[in-house]
Amino acid sequence: MKTEARLFKSLADETRLKILWLLSGADELCVCDIIDVLGITQSKASRHLRYLYHLGWVTDRREGLWMNYRLSVAAGSNGEKLLKILKEILAPLPAAQALRRHLERCLEAKRQSDCAGRLPADPMAPQRLPKP
Repeated sequence: MKTEARLFKSLADETRLKILWLLSGADELCVCDIIDVLGITQSKASRHLRYLYHLGWVTDRREGLWMNYRLSVAAGSNGEKLLKILKEILAPLPAAQALRRHLERCLEAKRQSDCAGRLPADPMAPQRLPKP
């Protein structure tokens, strides 16, 4: 019963619920996408994603400096059953629908941007002046 208690405990946090909800509608999300949609810091997102990772909710994949996450619950597991219930409960909620729409807008903007996938400029890096 300890494993099941940990699974339920993982669902007791609003940020983790939102992350699971976003991941349930996507194949894979970069941590930067989760940060943008939820409006949280990178450290908060990473802390919650690590928590979900250690419980087997998600798996990660490194792409350069970025981490990508996807759901990884085993078929027929209690996690899969809980995820199905979670989707049924959250799907009709206006707040959950708004999160999905916000994610879709963020992903579309990222696709259309010519800098998608590139790191943001380091504000602490020395700036080069244009040649006269």
